[in-house]
Amino acid sequence: MSRYDEEAKYDRPKRRTRPRTKDRPAYDDAVTGFVITRDRGRYTCWVGEGDRVVTAMKARQLGRKGVIVGDLVKLDGDSSGDEGTLARIVEVLPRKTLLRRSADDDDPIERPLVANADQLVIVVSVANPEPRTRLIDRFLVAAYDAGMRPLLCLTKTDLADPDHLLSIYRPLGVESVATQRDGDLSDLREQLLDRTSVLVGHSGVGKSTLVNALVPGTNRAIGVVNDNTGRGRHTSVSALLLRLPEGGWIVDTPGIRSFGLAHVQPDQLINAFGDLADEARDCPRGCTHSETEPNCALDEAVAEGRVDAERVASFRRLLASREGRDVETPSP
Repeated sequence: MSRYDEEAKYDRPKRRTRPRTKDRPAYDDAVTGFVITRDRGRYTCWVGEGDRVVTAMKARQLGRKGVIVGDLVKLDGDSSGDEGTLARIVEVLPRKTLLRRSADDDDPIERPLVANADQLVIVVSVANPEPRTRLIDRFLVAAYDAGMRPLLCLTKTDLADPDHLLSIYRPLGVESVATQRDGDLSDLREQLLDRTSVLVGHSGVGKSTLVNALVPGTNRAIGVVNDNTGRGRHTSVSALLLRLPEGGWIVDTPGIRSFGLAHVQPDQLINAFGDLADEARDCPRGCTHSETEPNCALDEAVAEGRVDAERVASFRRLLASREGRDVETPSP
């Protein structure tokens, strides 16, 4: 039979000549690390075993899964931390909390910021620059959504009286500490002890000054406030997690001038206020709990004295902030 005989059959070779296995590496020797910062695709991780710092890159099998500051990760490869070595992040462990935001209120894309933190420290200067209550409200919404404890840290209290600002947030039960330049930070240190805290605030409020005082030798760059605009200049360009000498961790974040909350729903927010959530169970389906809702159960609870009117008003201010609406705050 001719080699070109019509009867001859020539099968096309299969694409995969080797069967694909479902088995995946177990990484039994992988160590657990704590992501403390990221720089151009390289992650700096702190490994408690040996108290060492390891540089790592994300393994290919993680695909598009993001790795952020605060993540607990499994490290494979060379995790000695020696100069020139590079480990691989092969697994991101489940997150206990996730602080996130969107670019704008109508942007559905969430941007994760910090994982596994339990406290959000909202740094606010009482003067130079003036406090921006709308941004503070947005930070509070983000904290409640993430399941984090909020703490107001007032700076530059030697320049102005903080009482009016504190009165705005007192109905929400938000705790606070007051600081001033070169002043005693013992109250703040007590609130940070044995917690993982994220410091947020817009530029110029003194976050980097606080970080340098809390963790000596950090040398975070300190900016100045523009006399014409009243705004500070961004000095921290990336999130950095630092260990406190007394115990605990703080995360210094870049100054933020906007904070989108498109990912937060009204029911998620009200769950942070147990007394109001109990009353809201009597609301009609689809109630947003805002002041324009005609049959919101919160109004009846206020009228009958079961909940405090100022607390409901403060909660609704947070709702309005989430929706991107301007709300008047009490004047001094």
